Amino acid sequence: MYSYEKRLQYPVNIKFRNPKIAQVIISQYGGPDGEAGAAMRYMSQKYAMSNPKVAGLLNDIATEELGHLEIVGTIVHQLTKDLPCNEVDTAGFEKYYVDHTLGVWPQAAGGIPFNACEFQSKGDPITDLFEDMAAEQKARTTYDNILTLVKDNEVADPIRFLRAREIVHFQRFGEALRMVLDDLNNKKNFYLYNPAGCK
Repeated sequence: MYSYEKRLQYPVNIKFRNPKIAQVIISQYGGPDGEAGAAMRYMSQKYAMSNPKVAGLLNDIATEELGHLEIVGTIVHQLTKDLPCNEVDTAGFEKYYVDHTLGVWPQAAGGIPFNACEFQSKGDPITDLFEDMAAEQKARTTYDNILTLVKDNEVADPIRFLRAREIVHFQRFGEALRMVLDDLNNKKNFYLYNPAGCK
């Protein structure tokens, strides 16, 4: 069961609208390497983890990713809040506006909607943890790309925080992989064996 604390993990206080930047940042809401996919990936994968510490880690990080989803959604909302109609097309925001007005909706920066096919839950702890490490690196790269485009510190500061958390998660998944490999060390050759497979 979850307990919701009514505050963001990192504060977001953006004073100036910028729908162009919102269109870029929304990729971390529902894009291929975004927070929605991360939360769903880790929540789904935890069930196949026989090591309870690793399962708990996946659950913890999945929960944190939901908090990151809220931060990204808040950034997008504040960047587009009260956007006047005469600025919608000049900012290149008209295509998003037609479908979603100023609502926050999960999609990639290119307009492709969020899709659960963007992440995997294979049931094999080694496979899943390698995917998790790669996912965190891809998310960090996306945040790096956003930071090359964002010059306003009110926007960049929470993005830097989120980027730093991707690095921590990558490290934690590396530790989890070592735990899983230690667990399998006395079993069959783990390169030829899927512990989640049929018995």
